[in-house]
Parts: sequence; structure tokens; C-alpha cells
Amino acid sequence: MKRKRYTWLYIVLGFIVAIFIFSFIAVSFIPKRGGGSFKLKLGDKVAVIPIKGLISSSKPVADQIRRFAKDNSVKAIVLRINSPGGGVAASQEIYEEIKKAKRKKIIITSMGSVAASGGYYIASASNKILANPGTITGSIGVIMEFTNFEELMKKIGIKGVVIKSGKFKDIGSPTRPLTDEERALLSEMADNIKEQFVKAVAEGRNMDIEEVRKIADGRIFTGEQALKLSLIDKFGNLYDAIELAAKMAGIKGEPHVVYPPRRISWWRTIANESIKGFIDLLMEIGTARYLLYHIPTT
Repeated sequence: MKRKRYTWLYIVLGFIVAIFIFSFIAVSFIPKRGGGSFKLKLGDKVAVIPIKGLISSSKPVADQIRRFAKDNSVKAIVLRINSPGGGVAASQEIYEEIKKAKRKKIIITSMGSVAASGGYYIASASNKILANPGTITGSIGVIMEFTNFEELMKKIGIKGVVIKSGKFKDIGSPTRPLTDEERALLSEMADNIKEQFVKAVAEGRNMDIEEVRKIADGRIFTGEQALKLSLIDKFGNLYDAIELAAKMAGIKGEPHVVYPPRRISWWRTIANESIKGFIDLLMEIGTARYLLYHIPTT
């Protein structure tokens, strides 16, 4: 009786292991949703690179741009941007990689719901920009934020002690207010970075720099407003952007569309998708708050 029970146990365990192995293989080798198999598609291709969420690191996107730029079968690249912005340096590094790739490929930007601040900075480097009439874009400007806990620390009896080598070394400290001199210094820095943003947009969009300065006060625009200001080129969705990219690249017929390949583990997929869903929810809730080209302060 015991032997029979163990036999059934082994069968069930074997079945579970088989399902796990099959799932692992499927997740590892089947591309992310929306993407095709990169290596199996033949002929001229249009590569689509998604840029989603806060831009905190340039490496993933920059690596993808460089990879597709070197691939002779990829004739054009579409950047699908759905981002409210992010870090200054990360946005600038992606912008520069787009400029390099433009020497070899056609680069088209397709804006999703939001492509503002650092998201627009990146888009401005491409050959053409497509957006929806209701896309939120623009937000050309810089923001720097500090939190001050001084009053809270007084209430709970905590006092900060700072030893520094120069008067500006603890600038932005949460334990004390900014001095007028520090505020002026930070404002000068923010203005300098804003001017870098303005010059990049003027160069990328081939616009008069004074025209860009007039709207570089952090305001956001709908896609319809952006079209009138020459911040985008035309209305269209992702498929329109792919079609335009193929046409500009001289691809005959319907192009093969490829996405960056991803091979990840089963457990990492579950964890990433859960975390990503939570982050996306927070992004939807807080989008209006985080339309920024952000200067890190920590």
C-alpha cells in the first residue's frame, strides 16, 4: 500500500517538474509581449525600443540603440516613449546615442500617453516625432527638490551635527533651511541645466533657440498644442510611426518589426511583472506630479 502511495507521489512530482521546465523554456525563449523573435525574422527590419517610466539609467536604452544601430538588417528604429521624464545625465546620454545612431539609421519617436521633460529631451533628437492629440508632452525645464525636517526634529528632540570642509558642502541638508546664498547658487545651476535642455531641443528640432526659450518655463502641452509649436511633426500612433520609419528607410512592403530580445528566468518574470504593475499604477496616479527633468539631490 505504501509502495503504491509513493508511486503516485512520484508521478505527481514528475508532472509538476515537467510543467516547471516547460514554463521555464517558454519564458526564456518566447519574446516579451508585442515583440517578435529577433533572430528568426529575415529581411529589412524596423526595431522598436520601448522607453517607459522614470528615466533613471541610460544604459538599458543606450545599449539597445547601439545594438540596433550596428545591425545591418535593421534599417530604422522607432522609440516608443511613455515617460514623464527623469534624471538629467541619463536623458542626455540617451539623446547623444540617438544622435550617433542617426548617422546610420532613421530614428522615429512615437509618443504614448506621456513624453514630457526628460522624455521630450530624448524625443527631440529623433528625425521625426509622432504623437496623439491628447499626448502630454513638453515640460521643458528643470526641477530640484529638497525636504526640510528641521521642525519635526525639534519636536522629537533630535539635533543634527555637521562638520564640513566648506560652507556649501552640506547644501540642501534636511536639518536646516537653505541660505539666500545657497538658493542663488542652486538657481544658477538649475538655469544652466535648463539652457542645456533648450539648446538640445533647438538643435534636435532645428528650431530657433529664442522660440524654444519662450516655451521653456516647464509648461506642458497636449499633442495638438505641441504640433502648432513645432515640437512634434504629425499625429499618429505606434503603427503609424513604424510605417513612416519604413518609408523613410526605403523599405518596400510591410517591414519586419523586432523588439529587444529578453531572456529571463521564470521566478524573475513573476517578480518583475508584479513590481512593474505596482510601479505603473503609482505612475498613473502621480504622472502630473512627476513631469520633470530631475536633478538628483541625494
